[in-house]
Amino acid sequence: MQTNLTDEFKHSANGQEAEAILRACVHCGFCTATCPTYQLLGNELDSPRGRIYLIKEMLEGAEVTDITMLHLDRCLTCRSCETTCPSGVQYGRLVDIGRAIAEEKTGRGLWQSVQRWLLRAVLPRTAIFNLLLALGRMLRPLLPGTLAKSVPITQPAKPWPTTRHARSMLVLQGCVQPGLAPNTNAAAARVLDRLGITLSSAEKAGCCGAVSYHLNAHEDGLEYMRRNIDAWWPQVEQGAEAVVMTASGCGVMVKEYVHLLRNDTAYASKAAKISSITRDLSEILAAEKNGLLRLLKPEQRGKAAFHSPCTLQHGQKIVGVIEELLSKAGYELTQVADKHLCCGSAGTYSILQKELSQQLLHNKLGALQSGSPVQIATANIGCQAHLQSGTDIPVRHWIELIEEALA
Repeated sequence: MQTNLTDEFKHSANGQEAEAILRACVHCGFCTATCPTYQLLGNELDSPRGRIYLIKEMLEGAEVTDITMLHLDRCLTCRSCETTCPSGVQYGRLVDIGRAIAEEKTGRGLWQSVQRWLLRAVLPRTAIFNLLLALGRMLRPLLPGTLAKSVPITQPAKPWPTTRHARSMLVLQGCVQPGLAPNTNAAAARVLDRLGITLSSAEKAGCCGAVSYHLNAHEDGLEYMRRNIDAWWPQVEQGAEAVVMTASGCGVMVKEYVHLLRNDTAYASKAAKISSITRDLSEILAAEKNGLLRLLKPEQRGKAAFHSPCTLQHGQKIVGVIEELLSKAGYELTQVADKHLCCGSAGTYSILQKELSQQLLHNKLGALQSGSPVQIATANIGCQAHLQSGTDIPVRHWIELIEEALA
């Protein structure tokens, strides 16, 4: 794609990165076939190719309007287009840059600004989120049906193991997962304990930075990243083998610390180290598969459907790993149509773009439930909560299913 950026962007780091990405696009349109919003709306401007044109025109000096912002906001950043793209266009990075510039040029209305500020003020702060979650659970019996289903019920958590092993790894507790699904990391710790690995968390590590960064508060997001690096660094220096991610949405973000902090002289080398040792939990268990297989009880455990989050299959390019582990554990995995399409959670998308999100949720649950599973497994807390809001079938993190299969 030929570009002619204005001087404002030609000499900026973001402008130069955006130009390199734009020049990789060859207009082929393969991305439109796998874009969830294009499938729903049929509008070229709600496809990756259309949004790329909008960003290109903006960087070349065209007027930025609320319509520009609307089409960029409708993007889920699911990155399904990146999986399809034969030219390797880094669309996820481009749309982050484009949204931030568009918002700076156009601004937002009062309600949108307040809504986004509240999301950044609440979701990344575990204590505040848990307090509001507890209040919502108290009021749940009084809420109307649809709203009540959006408030997750309390999930009990079994204890963490106390044994210490020579091998150690860190885990990111995350921001909303401790309140919504506290058993996820505990189950991961118990499974790794059986494999001779101690899993621990750093007290001061929190939000991965994705919430703020994807809401165009880039500096706010970068500060969360720096705090996590500072929290993890002492244990990394002491020999922690990996930083384990049980939420694929956090995993894809932490693996990108190396890129996002590349120009920060104080953190660039540390960010590179952290990204290089960050692993999705499935990658850890795949590497320890022989030991894991020896621990599994050989029996059939019924039908389960697996939902692969976009951040796992498109963001981290991890495909088929969890499905193989679940099959080896004795679960009969059902066929899921259009498994490459997003469920509609997409971080804060389910709140900011509720109508589109609900359409995607309806479609995804139809595909997941078509094989009559007794439970649904997934790998990201946002997807887990979103899917559970629309079905009575239990939606769980896949590591809980693995733990139940251990002898």
